[in-house]
Amino acid sequence: MNVGLTGNIGSGKSTVASLLAELGAAVVDADLLAREATDDPGVLSAIAAAFGSAVLQADGRLDRAALAAIVFSDKQALQTLNGIVHPHVKNERDRLLSELKAAGSEVIVHDIPLLYENGLEAEMDRVVVVDAPLETRLRRVMLRSGIDREEALRRDANQMPLEQKTARADHVIDNSGGLEQLRPQVEELWRSLLTSRSGCCRSS
Repeated sequence: MNVGLTGNIGSGKSTVASLLAELGAAVVDADLLAREATDDPGVLSAIAAAFGSAVLQADGRLDRAALAAIVFSDKQALQTLNGIVHPHVKNERDRLLSELKAAGSEVIVHDIPLLYENGLEAEMDRVVVVDAPLETRLRRVMLRSGIDREEALRRDANQMPLEQKTARADHVIDNSGGLEQLRPQVEELWRSLLTSRSGCCRSS
């Protein structure tokens, strides 16, 4: 079973993914693959060509803060970046999926922030959206990333509104509280996935 896991910034997708991994799911983290993609010389060179040497550190590695300042204030720039990074991420994701299937993984969770934005929900047997109020999410992002509220709002605005995602989801996890409220929901979700696994999955 392929399970898409998504939500907007600060919703807590990574925490839900970690809990599902503890329960036995295999997790493919698109954000991690995207970060790893920028270490690829070809990808890094294409980013530098598109955005200039200002997005590189003195040692030649990507200056993520400098790049974020550009792409989260310019939707065209963000599309350009995605056009560079996403093909590499897709190749790595396909490779990981082949390995996981060969290893007999029964439930594969795809942690993909832009799942709906990129039309990837069609590849999933179930889609789970992690929901939380806007102010809660903004506080989390500001604390985690050290950015101000305006920047957090700008990044959130580059994603599909969360209420649209929850309306389309097969399962919605409410992460407005703490771990003690979150864990039972994830355990219930896991039981539901295992129960429906045998008859749900689209042929691949």
